[in-house]
Amino acid sequence: MELALASAIGVLTAAGIYLLLRARSFDVILGMTLLSYATNLLIFACGRVVAGKPPVLRAFAPTTLAHYTDPLPQALVLTAIVIAFAMTAVSIVLAIRSRADNGSDHVDGAEGERLQEARNLARQQRRKLRRRA
Repeated sequence: MELALASAIGVLTAAGIYLLLRARSFDVILGMTLLSYATNLLIFACGRVVAGKPPVLRAFAPTTLAHYTDPLPQALVLTAIVIAFAMTAVSIVLAIRSRADNGSDHVDGAEGERLQEARNLARQQRRKLRRRA
């Protein structure tokens, strides 16, 4: 169980960092979301992974810690999920608005001048080829 959880945390972190390094708004938002999922899993794993054990003390039940799980990481993860969902929604709205205003979904608002010149040159060459055909 711990190996699967550690692997999931690693894969989510790697995918999140890869997407953060891309220059598109939605990729960055998705990367941040994946990183928040990885962080939530890490916090959850720090609270001792056990199955079928309650996080609260019950009456007439054994009081040793082996029979319970830690409730603090569960509460932190639940709060983090709600906050991450709200921040993702706000980020998506901002990215949509930025795309509408700038006409591009690049993080910095504009593509590089060289890239724009290369695209314009490619468009001109395509137009020339179409005229010849």
